[in-house]
Amino acid sequence: MSFQSVSAQSLDEAKAKDTTRVWDLFKHDARYTFKSVGHSLTRPLHWEGDDFAKLGILIGGTAILSLADDPIRDFSQQNAGTFPSVIRDFGWYFGSPQNYFMANAGLYGFGLFTKNEKVRRTSVLIISSSITTGLIQTISKNAIGRARPNSGGGSLEFRPFANDAGFRSFPSGHTVLSMTMAHSIAKQFDNTWVKVGIYSVGAIPPISRLIDDAHWFTDIAFSTVMSIFVVDCIDKFLFEEKAYDMPRTEKKISWNFRFSANTIGIVGTF
Repeated sequence: MSFQSVSAQSLDEAKAKDTTRVWDLFKHDARYTFKSVGHSLTRPLHWEGDDFAKLGILIGGTAILSLADDPIRDFSQQNAGTFPSVIRDFGWYFGSPQNYFMANAGLYGFGLFTKNEKVRRTSVLIISSSITTGLIQTISKNAIGRARPNSGGGSLEFRPFANDAGFRSFPSGHTVLSMTMAHSIAKQFDNTWVKVGIYSVGAIPPISRLIDDAHWFTDIAFSTVMSIFVVDCIDKFLFEEKAYDMPRTEKKISWNFRFSANTIGIVGTF
């Protein structure tokens, strides 16, 4: 056998070995994606007093915050004409499911074929969180049936299971996806200002939906809190399972839902 034949055979074996390795990584990631979704969807079965208290605060705070829905809508529509169209278009496209999942597929593909564990883990966190929040918001939209601002209905008008796109305002799907991705990516960085930049980009789709008169403010606020809770739940699960060889870093921003006499909303503490 010639030297060229040996070299070609060795190269073929190396490629086969590398392909098998990539396939093993993919199976590992797929397994933990499904496990993460299952874990997050069944967590309410293991909730204790504090967990139900947080849920009560979230629901009660959202109800009180709904008093601001009409004034905020009036303000956003009065200023809609001055809102940059480029940012508005970016918000719609970035929060659209097809574009969102294409972007994450590209991110995951890069992590998989370069065998970058941090990128792969981030993608698993994004996709598993997105599946969970997507299921919750899809079911909630139909079951709650809240009127969209641009449907002509009021902020307190509901038609559960109406099978009408005009009555699927709560929660906001664009917000769920954009904030899920933003929070998942921001958690991978230690620099506070990088985090702020990522969250700022993630906030564009929710703001655009307000300007487009497609959602009420409480649709967006609730969706943001829900996305953060789900991402944190799955992130903690992946660390506890030791699914990836990644060190756990100290939180730079602590997110909390606050409800008091003069404060209602989600607050990030540096």
